[in-house]
Amino acid sequence: MAKEKSATKSGNQQIINIKNKKASFEYQLLEKYVAGIILTGSEIKSIRDGKVSLQEAYCDFRGSELFVRQMNIAMYKQASYLNHEPTRERKLLLNKKELKKIKKKLDEKGLTIVPVRMFINDRGLAKIEIALGKGKKLYDKRQSIKDKDQKRDIDRNQIR
Repeated sequence: MAKEKSATKSGNQQIINIKNKKASFEYQLLEKYVAGIILTGSEIKSIRDGKVSLQEAYCDFRGSELFVRQMNIAMYKQASYLNHEPTRERKLLLNKKELKKIKKKLDEKGLTIVPVRMFINDRGLAKIEIALGKGKKLYDKRQSIKDKDQKRDIDRNQIR
């Protein structure tokens, strides 16, 4: 769980940007979509605190609707008996055209839908960025690690 919090111009509002770094390592990301998500009151408060884990999350169709499963949003301490279940499935909000396009691609190829990033937009709504991903082979993962190491070495040498 990688999160970025920084103060904006108004001073009291924070930018929430929670990333799933493991997704880009495990999958080759092909197409990205931004979707709305249906949440309860205690869930949005936990998201604003940055208490979200996208590591084991995945998306799945039930009928013609898309749901995100296994996304862990920690319980909000001040919610008392109105608290939510941390890993419940949550419905994603996309256009019908986008849903049909995604479902068609899932049926044709061996692709999966992976949550890549969760953020709060400028209007204060929680959004989730999902991507169509194709699983990487072991040699692809090794190449990714090699590329990261080379980039890190180059950056170190430039600083000196």
